[in-house]
Amino acid sequence: MRESLRAVGWARSLPLHSEVKVAREWARGHLETLPWAGDAAHVIDDVLITVSELVTNAHVHAGSSAQLVMTWDERCLHVAVHDSSTTLPTPQPPSSDRPGGRGMFLVAALADDWEAHPCNDGKMVIACFRPPMADRRDGE
Repeated sequence: MRESLRAVGWARSLPLHSEVKVAREWARGHLETLPWAGDAAHVIDDVLITVSELVTNAHVHAGSSAQLVMTWDERCLHVAVHDSSTTLPTPQPPSSDRPGGRGMFLVAALADDWEAHPCNDGKMVIACFRPPMADRRDGE
């Protein structure tokens, strides 16, 4: 019989005028408790950049507070940010003609997968990261 799925998660509300640094520090504190954190510093860095980008998008583009949720299900770390805008994000390649607009391009490059879903009260953007430990577990 297959083992039941175990998961751990954390949630934090980030008011519109809170600094993105608060979100990164909060996320780092929880990420460091995960069993693979010591062996996957590059994944931690990618997650923290993604947290920064998604929370910044919620604050700047949506003009909204952000609800940040991180969930580790023993295979994937899900980083989800909810905001009050119904406009779904689209990655844009870098351009010297306009400032900004690269956040989702970065998220797409750093995460193993990402998606956005409309909600009744805005949208949820979710990025998935599969650290090396999760890959080893798949082969066991």
